[in-house]
Amino acid sequence: MEIKLPIALEQLISHLSKLPGIGKQTSMRYATELMKWNDADLAVLGDELAHLHERVHYCSVCGNYTDDGLCVICSSPQRDPSQICVVESPSQIAVFEQTNCYHGLYHVLGGKFSPLSGIGPEQLRCAQLSERLSEGVVKELILATSADVEGEATAHFLANEYRDKGISITRLAIGIAAGSDLTYAGASSVAQALSGRREI
Repeated sequence: MEIKLPIALEQLISHLSKLPGIGKQTSMRYATELMKWNDADLAVLGDELAHLHERVHYCSVCGNYTDDGLCVICSSPQRDPSQICVVESPSQIAVFEQTNCYHGLYHVLGGKFSPLSGIGPEQLRCAQLSERLSEGVVKELILATSADVEGEATAHFLANEYRDKGISITRLAIGIAAGSDLTYAGASSVAQALSGRREI
């Protein structure tokens, strides 16, 4: 027989279970753990969640997370502006940064092609990428979309789109399993894929 929980706890469990990789049991464990927190800590967490979109937004250049106009990567004079690594989401930038072997800039597409879901170039940040490439500073475009069907289709589209721009277009090599999402790849795998990238 299933135990009936208070409505507020059920709603919290339901919200937590919407997070990726968290099922009903895990969300229940998290919710009951939060019940042990004192009111002050819960208030701080609630405030952070309530104002998350006000305090964190997207970099006006690359689309990374930032609390300022530019993210720390775009505003750093130590980064190499001649390289742009194209990723699907800001969370994937963190994976690349953990490798400590890439020192160029990034461009967040905001997803990948998915015709069945109505997502094409117009729904992604492709126009902003074209604008950055037109400045003539970039010499290498690294296509770091995931190794699944949609990610490969996105990479091939971008390669064809910018083939005549006079820049080197490369794709991540071995180290990333076929069909995998880069968000969950380990730093060592991404470092290996970066160092062995190939022309596309």
